[in-house]
Amino acid sequence: MASTANLRSRRSAGQLHALAEVEREIRTQDSHGRRKYLREFNQAFRSYESVLTAQEVQSSIRLADIVLIGDYHALAASHRPVILGVETIFARDQHILDEWWRREIDEAELRQRIRFDLDWGYDWGPFYDLLVSGRDNAEAVYGLDCMPRENLRKIGARDRHAAMKIAEIRQRHPNAAVCVLFGESHMAPGHLPKAIRQQNPEAKIVTVLQNVDSLYWKAAGERADKVEAVRVKDDVLCIFNATPLEKYESYRLFLDQWSRCDDNPDFAPTIYNLIDSLANFLEMNRYSPHNGTQPRFLVDLLPEVYGGSSGEMLGRLLLRKGVSAADLQKLIVRMEECGSAYLPQVNAFYVREFQMMHAAEDATRFLHHACQGLPHRLNGIPGVSGSANESRSADRFFALVIEHAVAYFGSRVLYPSRPAPVSDELPTRAAVEKAAKLAVRDEPETFEPVALDLGRCIGSQMYDAYLAGKVPLSGLRRLFLAHLHEPGLARKVCGTVISKLRAGSSAGAKAIHG
Repeated sequence: MASTANLRSRRSAGQLHALAEVEREIRTQDSHGRRKYLREFNQAFRSYESVLTAQEVQSSIRLADIVLIGDYHALAASHRPVILGVETIFARDQHILDEWWRREIDEAELRQRIRFDLDWGYDWGPFYDLLVSGRDNAEAVYGLDCMPRENLRKIGARDRHAAMKIAEIRQRHPNAAVCVLFGESHMAPGHLPKAIRQQNPEAKIVTVLQNVDSLYWKAAGERADKVEAVRVKDDVLCIFNATPLEKYESYRLFLDQWSRCDDNPDFAPTIYNLIDSLANFLEMNRYSPHNGTQPRFLVDLLPEVYGGSSGEMLGRLLLRKGVSAADLQKLIVRMEECGSAYLPQVNAFYVREFQMMHAAEDATRFLHHACQGLPHRLNGIPGVSGSANESRSADRFFALVIEHAVAYFGSRVLYPSRPAPVSDELPTRAAVEKAAKLAVRDEPETFEPVALDLGRCIGSQMYDAYLAGKVPLSGLRRLFLAHLHEPGLARKVCGTVISKLRAGSSAGAKAIHG
């Protein structure tokens, strides 16, 4: 069984490659990270006492008089009465919020009058959903912040102001629990919690942190597949609902959007960073001039990335390339469900909404195709997708199984928090052969969903074997490089992977030939 240190290293390796590039770019655009106030937050929470279940988190919160929730603004994840207090709205604008509460003004007027886009600038949708939930379920909603937001020398005054507003709220609603949503850097013990204790010495205060980097990396060494929360100390919890990479990619997208004064973020750097990080993880040379143990000039195969208003341009490109109406409909469904899609026919991404789990899977899917020379691109090169006879269709089924397995594995490398499939029991070679025969001959409507389910089961087992140290990176790289469009090879590769995993061999996928 892998040690705690090895588990932490293997679970974190892919993300750390990606995170380094994101943090470098953020530092060039945002120098606030070096400020004393933010350093105090980063230094305050370096370890935890124990792992918590979701039920234990709820129990701790239920006993509190004041709950402080640390919010990373760029990241869009009891019978006792509850009051909601938010940093996003200035206390001076409480009368506007009250008008909306009484349904005297609509959403658009609220957004404009509190100057949300001018003074805040993050996603409106998730915040408005929070306000609506507060209006439906809480006793009241209050704005807690004051100016100036941009001057970190005055940030302590903002903490003291918020603490006094919370004290006033508790006098107004003595039987209610106050739930406060404020920026994460305010949650350091000497910041907002200290100011609130000075104003409310008798109150039981619980601080709920979210996705603190140092705690996340430490928890990556736990035996559990997914740690939902940890207790830092008696009155401080930390819950995990996103990865550090997901946090900082979200922030980078906002920095890009603000710098260009454009409502449509540029997703290309994010997609390229995911691809680059996975290639680094697999020890691929993106500049290799030959194809053997490395993809040939991977750097020249990077996809186009479309988003927002460029969707119409992508649609015209797909039609020019002869993509069928049925395939177009599948792509639309995929983008609506997952926020993005990789389109191998034109070697392009379309990103409507950045969702780390699905973007990581799509980045892996691209890398798998690129390592084979983009065999499905509609450029006159024959590929698996163009065949209709049974033998070639069977090849396509096995190729799809391997593609989905690789895509799932890569998504777990870049996003370890992804849940395992509902059923991830490794299928036998005979079961996969039988499924292929049924899908090709008798049940064509099950062709893609069955291949997807089988691929994810195999991919989940591959990831578990990787964590246990049973699959070497060289074997995984060969799996990416296997030319699955060659007749008969996809079936052989699929069978070899299953056999190696079932045998628990430390050789992993080593026997696969590219």
